[in-house]
Amino acid sequence: MKKHLPALLLAFSLISWIIDEVPQAVITNDSIKATLYLPDTATGYYRGTRFDWSGVIANLEYKGHSYFGKWFDKYDPYLHDAISGPVEAFDPIGYDQAKTGDLFVKIGVGSLRKIDNDPYKFVAPYQHVDKGQWSVQKKADLVRFTHVLKDAAGYSYEYEKTVKLTKGKPELVLEHRLKNTGKQRIETAVYNHNFLVIDQQPSGPDFRVQFGFPAKPTGDLKDILASKNQELTFLRPLQNRESIYTLVEGYGASASDYDIRVENTKTGAGVRIRSDRPLSKLAFWSNPKNLSPEPFIAINVAPGQAFTWKISYEFYTTGQ
Repeated sequence: MKKHLPALLLAFSLISWIIDEVPQAVITNDSIKATLYLPDTATGYYRGTRFDWSGVIANLEYKGHSYFGKWFDKYDPYLHDAISGPVEAFDPIGYDQAKTGDLFVKIGVGSLRKIDNDPYKFVAPYQHVDKGQWSVQKKADLVRFTHVLKDAAGYSYEYEKTVKLTKGKPELVLEHRLKNTGKQRIETAVYNHNFLVIDQQPSGPDFRVQFGFPAKPTGDLKDILASKNQELTFLRPLQNRESIYTLVEGYGASASDYDIRVENTKTGAGVRIRSDRPLSKLAFWSNPKNLSPEPFIAINVAPGQAFTWKISYEFYTTGQ
C-alpha cells in the first residue's frame, strides 16, 4: 500500500486544485457565510445532466456550525451526483414523447438526446446537445443566476434563480422564476435534494427530522428509521455504503405543510426549510454522510406565462 501513497496523494492534490480553481462566489450577512459554485460550460464544478447547475453551495457556516459539504467519495464534474448543497432537479420535459435520438429538456441543464426507449434514468449518460446561455450577477449577499434556452426540442424558457441571505436574520432564501417563452406548455416538477451535511456528523441517532404534518412513510424503514407522529428518528448509524429511502405521505394542499426541520442533538445545529408552494411529493433519503429530505413542487406554465416559488432555510442552534 505504501508504494501507492504518492500517486494517491498526487490525485487528491490535483482534485483539490481543480476544485479551488472552479468559478465560485462567497456571500455573507451578519451571521452566515456561504460559498457557491458558479455554472460554466467549460470549467464549472458541476457539468452533469441531472441537477440544475445554479445555486450549488459548497459550504455554509453559521455560529461555528457547518451545514453543507462534500458527502460523496468520487468527484467528476460530469458525475450525476458529484454535487453539494440544497441543489434542485427538474423532471425531464418531452422525454416520453421523444423517439430514440430525439431531444428532450431539463431546466437548468439544457437539451439532451434520448438514447433508448427505456424510462428516463437520472444516472444515464445522455448527450448534452444545447447547454443554453448562463449569466451570473454577484453581490455581497446574493448571487442571481439566469439560464436561457431557446427552441430546444420545441421548448423555450427563461429561468432565474436568486440565492440570497436575509439581512439581519440567519436565513438563506432561494427565489425562482420560470417564464415560458416558447409555444408549448411546460409541465414538470422540481425537487430539492438538500444534501444536508451538518457539522460533518454521521447519519444516526443524533439526528431527528420533523415535518409540519403527521408524517406517514410508505417505504420499508428496515431497522434504520422509526416514525412517530411528525418525526423520523434513526435507530442506529448507517454503515459503509448503506442507504435508506422512503416516500412520505400525510401532507395536505397547503404550503404550510412544506415545513421540515433537521436537527443534530449532539452539536445543537438545526435548520428549518419552508416554501410558499405546496408539496406535490415528498421523499427522504440518507446515506452515512448526509440527510436528504426531498420536497417536490409541481410546475405547469402556459406559453407567455411565468411561475414563481421560494424556499427558505432558517438556521438555528437548539436552546435558542
